[in-house]
Amino acid sequence: MTTKASERLGLLPPYLFAAIDAAKKAAIEKGADIISLGVGDPDLPTPPHIIAAGQAAMAKPANHQYPFGAGLLSFRQTVTRWYKSRFNVDLDPATEIYSLIGSKDGLTHLPLAYMNPGDTAIVPEPAYPAYNASILLAGGKTHYVPLLEKNNFLPDLNDIPVDILSTAKLFYLNYPSNPLSVVAPRSFYASVIRLAREHGFLVVHDAAYSEMYYDEPPLSFLQIPGAKEVGIEFHSCSKTYNMTGWRVGWVCGNADAVRILGRLKDNYDSGVFQAVQEAAVAALSGPQECVAEMRRIYRERRDLFVPKLRDLGWKVINPPATFYVWAHTPAGFTSAQTAERLLNEAHIVCTPGNGFGPSGEGYVRFALTVPTQRLQVALDRIGRMKW
Repeated sequence: MTTKASERLGLLPPYLFAAIDAAKKAAIEKGADIISLGVGDPDLPTPPHIIAAGQAAMAKPANHQYPFGAGLLSFRQTVTRWYKSRFNVDLDPATEIYSLIGSKDGLTHLPLAYMNPGDTAIVPEPAYPAYNASILLAGGKTHYVPLLEKNNFLPDLNDIPVDILSTAKLFYLNYPSNPLSVVAPRSFYASVIRLAREHGFLVVHDAAYSEMYYDEPPLSFLQIPGAKEVGIEFHSCSKTYNMTGWRVGWVCGNADAVRILGRLKDNYDSGVFQAVQEAAVAALSGPQECVAEMRRIYRERRDLFVPKLRDLGWKVINPPATFYVWAHTPAGFTSAQTAERLLNEAHIVCTPGNGFGPSGEGYVRFALTVPTQRLQVALDRIGRMKW
């Protein structure tokens, strides 16, 4: 029997990181010593006290049943306290927080909850590819707004057509940015809030990298007056506590928007495993020295990789946050050509910038997710290449 995918699925481009992983595995099968700076998956382990909490929670019979709903009250209360401590933002655990199977879960289900076929969502790009994919799967249309270096990688809000602003259902933001590694100032968020009030779209802020910074702690969108009236924020334990495989995060902010997404999710899954929620409680409420140590390690890697890549003639943006490095491709080479040469000649995996959107052409993204010794090997290999 021959089976066919839906037309909806046919709208999607190949998933960028799956393609990168396949290329990496093919090279490894040929015997190559691959240094993977492609997918942003931390190489550091989950801190021991979080693992211990998860192990203890696994032994509780009550956690073996369907979790259902918004999540453990203890988890939502812990998120409330963490937001108050970190951002001085007040959240109601009963109505303004909903647990997620990682923030990607909520971000990708949101268009199904909000968009009708033909509706528009605004996505500044380069951006996490899952935003556009989920909009397409919901039958919507993506209006891309370029993020340009000359504008400090902030969208030019004055350049968005009024008819797009007035009809858009969602406006995505992601700061600190993946893949650009930049942060957004308070004044920018305030401008977006004014536009949202005027035109009636929902602001969707992906804040998964808020704790991965090098100097100044990034803002939460919800810190800005009026934000909760017009938007929601997605967060996760994945990057902050090296828990990418645990799959636990949350959405918070506007109570109506949280409720609408929760209503959709109630029909799609059975909630977040309670043992994982208890581990997240331990992460958010426990000692935070592990987070400071995580930042120290990535700073050490950044401070090795960025200057030496520049010494090799690459034009590189020094990241103030995240564990990514956004670099211009060598003169005369496209993003795809650069990534292909790095893989074939230096056995280094990186991510071509055009995979994040049209404005990513001419860049590649490196993820600093290997130890400094391996980064040095990667730099040595790049140094032997002739461009």
